[in-house]
Amino acid sequence: MADRGKDGKRFGTSAGEAGDLRSGERLDDLQRNGYRIIQNPGRFCFGMDAVLLCGFAKDRIKPRATVLDLGTGTGIIPLLLAGRTKASRLTGLEILDESVDMARRSVALNGLQGKIDILKGDIKEAGDLFAAASFDVVTSNPPYMIRQHGLANPEEPKAVARHEILCTLEDVVHAAAKLLVCGGSFFMVHRPFRLAEIMVTLSGCGLEPKRMQLVYPFADKEPNMVLVQAVRGGKPRLQVEKPLVIYERPGVYTEEIDRIYGY
Repeated sequence: MADRGKDGKRFGTSAGEAGDLRSGERLDDLQRNGYRIIQNPGRFCFGMDAVLLCGFAKDRIKPRATVLDLGTGTGIIPLLLAGRTKASRLTGLEILDESVDMARRSVALNGLQGKIDILKGDIKEAGDLFAAASFDVVTSNPPYMIRQHGLANPEEPKAVARHEILCTLEDVVHAAAKLLVCGGSFFMVHRPFRLAEIMVTLSGCGLEPKRMQLVYPFADKEPNMVLVQAVRGGKPRLQVEKPLVIYERPGVYTEEIDRIYGY
C-alpha cells in the first residue's frame, strides 16, 4: 500500500532486501523507473518540497546537462531528476555522514553509479570542491529557518535540514553562482516569508530571478512554499507562474499535484 509519509507524499514502503537496510532504515519506492530510496524516518525523510522542486525544474534541464544538488540529503533530488530528465551527470553534495552513506547506497541499489555521484562536503566550501562554472544546473532545497532558538539538539539531522545551522541562504546562493556556467540555471524551493531576502541575495550574487511560483496548501490559504529559477548573467525579467495548489480538499491532491507525482 502507498505510504503518505511526511507532507502527504505517496510512495510505497517495503521492508527492504537483505543487505540494503540498516537499523531504523526503510526502503521507499519512488514509483518512477523502478527507483527506490533508503531513508531513516527517525532521522529525516524528504518531503513534498523536493518533489515539487524537481517538477518545477525538470522541463528546463536540457539533455546532456550537468546538475549539482547542494545539500542533497539522502539523494532524493538527483534520483528523481535521473528518472525525469536526460541530464548526463548528476552530483549531490552533502555534509552529514549518515545521509551521504544512505544516498550512496540508494544510487548503487538503483544501478545509477554511472550517472549519479554523491560527495561529502560543506556547501560553504563548494567553490573549492568543484571547478568554477562547471555545472549547467544547480538545485537546492536548503534549510528554511533562520534561528536555532529552542532546538534541543542542533546537530540532529532534522534540525540541520530545517534550520540554518551549517549553512545560510547566502552560502547556498553564493556557491550556486560560482559553480554555474554563464546562462546556467539555479532552482530552489524556499519559504515565502523570506522572498524579499531571496530576490536580493540572488541578484547580489549575479543570479537573475527568471521564474517564480507560489505553492498553496489549499486555494483559500496562504502560500507555504515558493519555487524560484534564477539564471547566471540573465537579463532582468521575472515570469510569475500561476499558483500551484496542493489539496483539492483534505487528503485529496489536485490534478496538478498528481501530474507532478506521476499518477
